[in-house]
Amino acid sequence: MVESARIVVGVDGSEASLDAVRWAAFEAARRQASIELVTATSIVPHTPLEALDVLTDTLGDRDAAADRILADAVGVVHEGAGPTRTHVDTRREHGSAAAVLTDTARRPEMIVVGARDRSEVADTLLGSVSTAVVTHSRYPVVVVKSDSDRDGPVVVGVDCTPNSQPAVALALEEASLRGVDLVAVHAWKDADRGSTLTRDLIVDWWEDEVAANVSLAEALAGLADDYPDVTIRRVVARDQPVREIARECERAQLVVMGSRGRGGMASLLLGSTSMAVLHAVDIPAIIVPTDR
Repeated sequence: MVESARIVVGVDGSEASLDAVRWAAFEAARRQASIELVTATSIVPHTPLEALDVLTDTLGDRDAAADRILADAVGVVHEGAGPTRTHVDTRREHGSAAAVLTDTARRPEMIVVGARDRSEVADTLLGSVSTAVVTHSRYPVVVVKSDSDRDGPVVVGVDCTPNSQPAVALALEEASLRGVDLVAVHAWKDADRGSTLTRDLIVDWWEDEVAANVSLAEALAGLADDYPDVTIRRVVARDQPVREIARECERAQLVVMGSRGRGGMASLLLGSTSMAVLHAVDIPAIIVPTDR
């Protein structure tokens, strides 16, 4: 990774956002990247009196609080980076938190946000804003659920269409950086074929399994050649993609998914599979735009 690489982190003073900062600090040290800590203050007045407050004391108070949040986060970066000196920039802006995070003049390596728990993302930058950032970002977005120190493999969801190639490429890169294996998961749920087990149904299942294994091998083949140091374990399952990916994540340190997919077999659609996985797992998750 080149030294000019930059990781953008959304901070709002919550413990969840500090977990995101800690994770980003460790990753910045690993990649020799710099960090940009970003926070936003937004006040929408509903009356002329509220508008006057915004222009005077209230906005100034919020700016001062935001500056303290950024200063605390800088300290967390230096603690998390250890002996490695990581360059840190800070940015405080007024406006929509999602827009502030995604509107960046320089291409970041990734944008990192925190999440409060398994079902609710933190407020301010990390509530509905997290979903907006994941949905609209042109760059990979990492959602950090906790300051995890697992050392397991990297998991990637693969729908075996060209749309999942950017996610596979990034997952291979992340596995190589960490010196761990990559688990490539391809899962699909059959349409209802009835409950009666027949010879024809068994043959159909077997043919589907063979075709899925071939498709997954082909989806990985070209990209895997660039990472001979990464051992890939292929998982093909006739199951709900969310359930199968979550199962593999129980022993993993990171999961990578594409933001869009349009294949016939349970494509990894951002609004369904990828978002469901974000809620189902407790490890950092990277959402990769299709057009990365």
